[in-house]
Amino acid sequence: MQSAKPSRGTRPQLLGCPIDAVDMDEAVARCEQAIVSRRYLQHMSINAAKLVALAGDAELRRAVETCDLITADGQSVVWAGRLLGVRLPERVAGIDLMERLLAAANENGHAVYILGARPEVLETAIARLRERYPRLRIAGARDGYYADSEVDRVCEEIRGAKPDILFVAMSSPRKEYFLDSRGGDLGVPFAMGVGGSVDVLAGITRRAPRPLQRLGLEWAYRLIQEPRRLAGRYLRTNGRFAWMVLRAALTRRGSGDAAGAPSEPTA
Repeated sequence: MQSAKPSRGTRPQLLGCPIDAVDMDEAVARCEQAIVSRRYLQHMSINAAKLVALAGDAELRRAVETCDLITADGQSVVWAGRLLGVRLPERVAGIDLMERLLAAANENGHAVYILGARPEVLETAIARLRERYPRLRIAGARDGYYADSEVDRVCEEIRGAKPDILFVAMSSPRKEYFLDSRGGDLGVPFAMGVGGSVDVLAGITRRAPRPLQRLGLEWAYRLIQEPRRLAGRYLRTNGRFAWMVLRAALTRRGSGDAAGAPSEPTA
């Protein structure tokens, strides 16, 4: 399937990572255009954790850089862009984009396939989606707990279902690796990784209230819900991200680099 890749030279760079300067409406329009034209497009959400991970994972960096649409998932990324002279219109959260596309699919008759999450969570999420979007065509679904030896069979199931939209609800970097290596061969015009969004749709995880989201404190709300699992990760990731942004800001100030010039993070 032909890809709808944009020109790499037109993208701003933030901490060495390309990000498209689009708002939510523009992102939705790009995704819908790919679905209608049947030209493969993969969306990638970028948050602070992923920017940190890119510093030490060359395979993940390649998977990100080759994506057709890359948006700022976290408010902290938008703020970092402002500090470093990279103008990003707004946060385009992956779960918000997913919900906009689900609503559009419900109206336009596009078929959806969901890959990932635990079996019981996936079942609950699909039941809720059917209630919320009565006309939504769910071409298929499969949990994300399969062995590496089953990847070919999983891909065959997706191809056989012939969806228009593929949501991959697996953790990073597994979902990025999967879409990088297999996404273009699945016959699906649009694909995106949605991480734990299916858990939210199923009601297992709650999103932060809008005021906290606007303040960039959604991570803190998640931390309150899962302190044991997330405390260490957030401490390491948020601290490293803050240092990367500060270092880039000081470098930019000292050298007078152009606003969108990439900086090369180190592991």
